[in-house]
Amino acid sequence: MDDIVRQAIAKWPNVPDCYGWLGLDARGNWYMRDDQAQAAGPFAPENKGDSHADSKGSLLQHEKLIDFIQRNYESDATGRWFFQNGPQRVYVELEATPFIWRVHPAPEFGVTAHTGQAARVQRCVLDEEGRLYLETDLGFGLVHTQDMTHAADAVVQGLWVPQELQASALPARFGYACSPQAMQKK
Repeated sequence: MDDIVRQAIAKWPNVPDCYGWLGLDARGNWYMRDDQAQAAGPFAPENKGDSHADSKGSLLQHEKLIDFIQRNYESDATGRWFFQNGPQRVYVELEATPFIWRVHPAPEFGVTAHTGQAARVQRCVLDEEGRLYLETDLGFGLVHTQDMTHAADAVVQGLWVPQELQASALPARFGYACSPQAMQKK
């Protein structure tokens, strides 16, 4: 976390949390969700095949803002991921998982989070739709679609041995919440 963020928390400790305004998609892109996007529905589709273009929001493209968000991206004790924006926690709606992994080609098969942090793979998971996930020293995440060839090579070489799990079981199993906003409303 940035020092300036820690100082802001100390100066203003009682700023209310923010829900629904920030989303992370399955490709590691950040989205700002204004009132109109939130009114259009949830960030992630509730059913496969549902369109959610209107509820996704606006793709963030400002590099310095994205870097700031990623440096101050953490989770709380309940598995809700947030961006600490000065004194305010901005909880993140997840389309898939808290991390999106980029996999480097052979022979290293290095793994980097969408945040730019390098990670060490501890476990590999395959869901019923063929999506590949990695549990790492940083946390749990989905392999980026563009890197599935590299990931498949790691599996074929026996470096990663996928464990099959249902996608619906992953948040509870790996301790993350896809929609802090929905949890807050309950």
